[in-house]
Amino acid sequence: MKILLTGGSGRLGTELRALLPGIVAPSSTEMNLTDAAQVREVVERERPHVIVHAAAYTNVGGAEKDRGACWNANVVGTRNVAAAANAVGAKLVHISTDYVFSGQEGGYRETDTPGPVVNYYSLTKLVAEEAARAAHKHLILRTSFRPREFQYPVAFSDVYTGQDYVDIIAPDIALAVMHALEIEDEILHIVTERKSVYELARRRKADVQEGRRADAPGVVLPGDVSLDTERWQELRTRLIH
Repeated sequence: MKILLTGGSGRLGTELRALLPGIVAPSSTEMNLTDAAQVREVVERERPHVIVHAAAYTNVGGAEKDRGACWNANVVGTRNVAAAANAVGAKLVHISTDYVFSGQEGGYRETDTPGPVVNYYSLTKLVAEEAARAAHKHLILRTSFRPREFQYPVAFSDVYTGQDYVDIIAPDIALAVMHALEIEDEILHIVTERKSVYELARRRKADVQEGRRADAPGVVLPGDVSLDTERWQELRTRLIH
């Protein structure tokens, strides 16, 4: 099975390239995702069976200031990748986010209705999911991850999430990618257990300070975007046996 990866130099892409030897990962120079013709040209040359679309604009605060760049990367890029996937009959594995939910309840299932979104990044990722559905064969993976080290001095104790460090999340994403052609689900939630961001931060940064989400400068953060992973856990057990 031939796999093509977008965002290969990113946080998740770097881990996937190590976990999936032989994966084809063109750089953003070789394949500018906002250039439909170039995307299609590369995909038609490589003719992958699966395209993992991990490239995205992920700076939540930055998205409020540079909406055009965020929209182009997350929405236009996904449209172009979905169209290219259809051109060669590839299955699109689209990396999405827990931020497509409002964060008012937590424990969201794959079947729950997303929105209303609370910031611009969330909006673009929700629209990107719909763009990904234009691929005749698609699998949307909602997930959330951080670098291997917690990089901020403060972490919010009133923001709840299933997020984890990328080295914890990536092996499960890789497992889903390896079995993408046999997975019948259209959406899967791949995260770990519900916890506060402060709890998560303390696991790898003992001196992190506790903060509140109201302190986040210039952006509204959802309160609880934890995801229900029952479906993935059931599927994962079957796949590893």
